[in-house]
Amino acid sequence: MALSSQCLVALLGRAVKVTLKCGVFQGVLQHVNPDRSLLLRTVKNLETGRSSPGIKMFFGPEIVNVELLDDPDSGKGTTELSEYVEEFPSFHKKKEEENVEYTVIDSFQEKFGPAVLHLKQQCVVSIAGEGVNLCRYGKLSWLEIASKSRIFLFDIFLLGPQAFKNGLQMLLEDKNILKVMHDCRWISDCLFHQYGVLLSNVFDTQVADALQFSMVTGGFLPHRVCTLQECLMHHLKIPSKWDAIMKCRQQMASENPDIWFLRPFPPSLLKALALKAMHLLLLHSSLMETLMSDLTAVVHDYLNTYRSGSGDHLCSTKPTCMELPKELRQLLDIQKLRKERAMKNYRMNKDGLLIRPTPMEFKKRNDPREDGNYRDDLDHSPTNKAMSHLTSYHNRDVLCQEKLKKSKSRGRSVEEP
Repeated sequence: MALSSQCLVALLGRAVKVTLKCGVFQGVLQHVNPDRSLLLRTVKNLETGRSSPGIKMFFGPEIVNVELLDDPDSGKGTTELSEYVEEFPSFHKKKEEENVEYTVIDSFQEKFGPAVLHLKQQCVVSIAGEGVNLCRYGKLSWLEIASKSRIFLFDIFLLGPQAFKNGLQMLLEDKNILKVMHDCRWISDCLFHQYGVLLSNVFDTQVADALQFSMVTGGFLPHRVCTLQECLMHHLKIPSKWDAIMKCRQQMASENPDIWFLRPFPPSLLKALALKAMHLLLLHSSLMETLMSDLTAVVHDYLNTYRSGSGDHLCSTKPTCMELPKELRQLLDIQKLRKERAMKNYRMNKDGLLIRPTPMEFKKRNDPREDGNYRDDLDHSPTNKAMSHLTSYHNRDVLCQEKLKKSKSRGRSVEEP
């Protein structure tokens, strides 16, 4: 049975016979490009009987005819995946409510080169990967890379290792470009052992979140790390509709991992991938501002150390004096207050680590001062605009200093360094 190009899209995952000007091949239809070229996997040359592993491309001008083979089992996987996506009508409804622009890169013509060129000109990009069992033994399907102005979704399943040889490897190994990732351990292992890519200059938001936790609790470490979803909720307070899209994506992937290899890929899931890459950049900005808050607060005091005073004592003060200033000594007092407060607001496990709440426990608690994931939310509230950064944490440290001064005025002893 001869098939039109319109019918081919509906037969993805089915076994077909492709007649070319120079031969006849059989395989499972994997993708139909706009230029009418086809991608087949498990290809067999019907004239020689030889089979070829992986994916093979058949160019449109060379194709004479395409026939559907009578193989009822071949389309089973795709049918199941398609039906699985349809089981989430609310997810598709969210798709209409949100709008995020992204570019899918599934071929080397037209889009691939300009995308890589744009990314190489950036100072900071976010990177995320999707697939099954992302490590040296797994399979990478999508690589999401975003700059401040563009989001690119690289279809590694279709592009193959050539995508890294054609520019992605140079980008990922560039020491002048900061790559924002969340839990880079798995994808780093996958990229190195499968594609020979050695990631460098990475800002890991999971590590930064743990470091920030330690900073605001006076040196304690949490008993566990946070997922990306938890970090986004705690640091960005992302809108509920974005949260629903990303949660639905996570649920679909966990219940049926093979969905990452469905082609054409559902637009609703493409949007979820784009949102993930976009939010990683926002999370980086938020965490950087938090981690730099102590420095910002002390520098602010440094600026006013002499200029706000009378200046009478400046003549006897030598600029070369290397004694530790009181503005820096106050860091110990602030750390002590944070530690005391953390011990009141957290439970501690047998290893001396502070116990973070589960995501469900965190949501049930309305008072940020009472939730176990105490992130100094006392004096910190995010802006309502999704693309804006979180406000400064300087007020939090001012509050700590005011508490310290009150305790001193009441005659309480404070340990001096």
